[in-house]
Amino acid sequence: MVVLIPAYEPTEKLLLLIQDIKNKTDYNVVIIDDGSGEAYADIFNAASDAGCIVLTHIQNKGKGAALKTGFAHLREYYPGEIAVSADSDGQHSIDDIIKIADATAANKSEMVVGVRAFDGKVPFKSKAGNVISALLFKAASGISLSDTQTGLRGYPSGIFDWLLEQKGDRFEYEFNLLLESRNAGVSIKQVPIRTIYENQNKGTHFRPLQDSVRVMLPVIKFGMSSITSAVLDFILWTIFETLTGSLFFGVLLARIVSSVYNYTVNRLIVFKDRKVPATQSAPRYFALVAVMMVINYYLQTNHLLFRRPGK
Repeated sequence: MVVLIPAYEPTEKLLLLIQDIKNKTDYNVVIIDDGSGEAYADIFNAASDAGCIVLTHIQNKGKGAALKTGFAHLREYYPGEIAVSADSDGQHSIDDIIKIADATAANKSEMVVGVRAFDGKVPFKSKAGNVISALLFKAASGISLSDTQTGLRGYPSGIFDWLLEQKGDRFEYEFNLLLESRNAGVSIKQVPIRTIYENQNKGTHFRPLQDSVRVMLPVIKFGMSSITSAVLDFILWTIFETLTGSLFFGVLLARIVSSVYNYTVNRLIVFKDRKVPATQSAPRYFALVAVMMVINYYLQTNHLLFRRPGK
């Protein structure tokens, strides 16, 4: 078992976390200094003296890049070992780290995420941000996950290659893993953990505006794709039904064009990094479109769905 700790300009809390890990477990600890600079050398030297492996980025690259550096190191030097990632700012207790490690070891085919209840004294921006991201994540992926921003996670060694292939170098990386998990056949196990925010979480390097946009960009693009497809479908339905005088052909032609547009945008722009070939995704997608079109047409002909005025 290896605990991965990406760290950028850490405080003494990092050394307290290391002390807890060393006192209560026999886990190996790998720390990634993500370009903190000479001002923080004493902390990383102390971590090294405590028996931790310290990997160093000369310049700050971001949390995602730091985690990938850690996964690459584990793949080479700790083959077959499970990884648990934890933050360096005191948000994760040793008891919860052990809980995530045990859950990952019990089923080595799942990615385990520690989900917080967000009770007690939690900064409003953190609670609200997580609720919004969880709702958007479910809309985009179909997966119900109560905490999409947790940094405490367990990774079985069998998915290290996949972890290293995923896009993102900063905070969006961990969100991308969740978004891509179903497509890759990686299941997610949720394990409750404590919600710890000290001093209003002022030690975090997460930038609320810039990093939130970066993290949620795939979901935002998915939402815009769906909205523009719906608008296009309605406009084309109106045009084609007027031209042909037939509700059936209006629905059919509009749905063909709008579905091709939606599939193309999602494949080339929204989910362009996914590895599923079109020969697999297209039949499933257009089969669903056909079913929805039949249902839509039935509801309209039976006046159970909105019809254009005068029809």
